[in-house]
Amino acid sequence: MPQRRTVTSRSQEPRRRFAEEVRELRERSGVSLRQLAERLGWDWSTLGKLETGHTLGSPEVAQALDRHYGTPGLLLALWELAVGDPTQFRERYRRYMTLEAEAVSLWHYAVANLPGLLQTPEYARELLSAGGLAGGELDAQVEARMGRRELLLADTAPRFRTILSEAVLRTPLRDAEDWRAQLEHLLNIEYRTNVTLHVLPLSAGLHGLSNTNTMFLRGADGQTVAWVETGYSGELVQERAAVEQLLLRYDLVRDSALSPDESRKFIERMLEEAPCEPST
Repeated sequence: MPQRRTVTSRSQEPRRRFAEEVRELRERSGVSLRQLAERLGWDWSTLGKLETGHTLGSPEVAQALDRHYGTPGLLLALWELAVGDPTQFRERYRRYMTLEAEAVSLWHYAVANLPGLLQTPEYARELLSAGGLAGGELDAQVEARMGRRELLLADTAPRFRTILSEAVLRTPLRDAEDWRAQLEHLLNIEYRTNVTLHVLPLSAGLHGLSNTNTMFLRGADGQTVAWVETGYSGELVQERAAVEQLLLRYDLVRDSALSPDESRKFIERMLEEAPCEPST
């Protein structure tokens, strides 16, 4: 197959292409960042980060820019491509991210932390920061993780089942209000018809996945693979016998978990017990 010919000098990497388009449209209009910010009512530093590729911003920013420049849907479409681009994630996760985006159903078990698909920005930031990320890299990874949440909200969203160890819900964020917001987010997303949430009480004791975060991804071809990870490494398991063994362990864990209704009540109790910030 002949090598693809590049017609323009524009970047073929979605995140960089979005930044290039945002910057070129502003420069072509002849206004400064501060002038553009005043006209749109957005912070100029946020717009500057869009142009350098340090952030993708929100879909609302892309839509506002489209309206301003008279490019209906262009920047929003580029934003969507950039958010969904697996290359923004660290190398070892890229294959997994591609499979996640193509899966028709996902089954998950969490040992100690919420899965990225269910995290609020504050939860993601504190967790990634604890893992050593900082500065621009931290901002980029938080933003990329938030983009993943759109997977569960799309019209063609896959079925998603998660079993959360009680330990996940007993490990709060440092900020009480951020933690309450995370618990509320779990309750809200659990109402979606494609999401099923279980809590595995600590009283269930030891089991076959006690130290293994696990995600099963079933593709449209019916093939299921597993992603297993610790806080330091992850591994894609594709060999059929190994996947079947993990699925058997998962089924046994699900048998010990609370029902979806009982799990919702459990999280509601956690929210009631969560401390509130004192009023000033």
